[in-house]
Amino acid sequence: MSSRLQARGLTLAYDGRRIVEGLDLDVPDGEVTAIIGPNGCGKSTLLRGLTRVLTPAAGEVLLDGTSLRRLSTRSIATRLALLPQSPEAPAGITVADLVSRGRHPHQRWFAQFSADDEEIVREALKATGVEDLAHTPVEELSGGQRQRAWLSMTLAQQTDLVLLDEPTTYLDLAHQLEVLELIRDLRDAHGRTVLMVLHDISLALRYASQVVVMKAGRIVAAGPSQEVITPALLEEVFGLHAVVLDDDTLGGTHVLPLGLTRSRRH
Repeated sequence: MSSRLQARGLTLAYDGRRIVEGLDLDVPDGEVTAIIGPNGCGKSTLLRGLTRVLTPAAGEVLLDGTSLRRLSTRSIATRLALLPQSPEAPAGITVADLVSRGRHPHQRWFAQFSADDEEIVREALKATGVEDLAHTPVEELSGGQRQRAWLSMTLAQQTDLVLLDEPTTYLDLAHQLEVLELIRDLRDAHGRTVLMVLHDISLALRYASQVVVMKAGRIVAAGPSQEVITPALLEEVFGLHAVVLDDDTLGGTHVLPLGLTRSRRH
């Protein structure tokens, strides 16, 4: 399976404390991949390292075979987009203005915002279902609408690679499904490669064809979701006794927790 975004021996640290250690990763092209793992295992830190928000302490990240250290910020931003957890918009900014910021990496100082840029913004607003909210201030939106507006901005950026840090945080179940359906559409209708951090394992099984499982800053397993997520893995990584149910009447595969392992309880 091909991969335009790769990590080799990647070590990431904050204030000298190593969070991710010697990690190798190939993000599968044209797939939705979910990163799962316990709190504090380095999932969000990994996303920051893969986008050069955080400089590696060791190792490197490769984009199209070139180290991110050797690429300009503009070159990265035209190929790779990151939507962080709980992003904040400037006060008073409208949805349309927010989405138009996705075009900034493609602008030059001597060029005006073009008719093509305006069309791309319109299409992004339409694709995420926020076209009717274009002139609404972002702070007036519901949680689900706000996430769709941010995803619209990411879509307007027109990168082939999209990285999302917990895009369903603080959303109720209906809004979680709404946002995840849209994320899957980024791949199906727009051909994007998506890498996202998720907490809900059942949602990862439903919406991600691939998973990366992390524990204590390392990758424990990676591959097709249905093959990787097993009761044995859930016990090893999460300290959880669970069964994995494959039932079409429930909409696919689900994880049913049964209880904590003895080591997790103590």
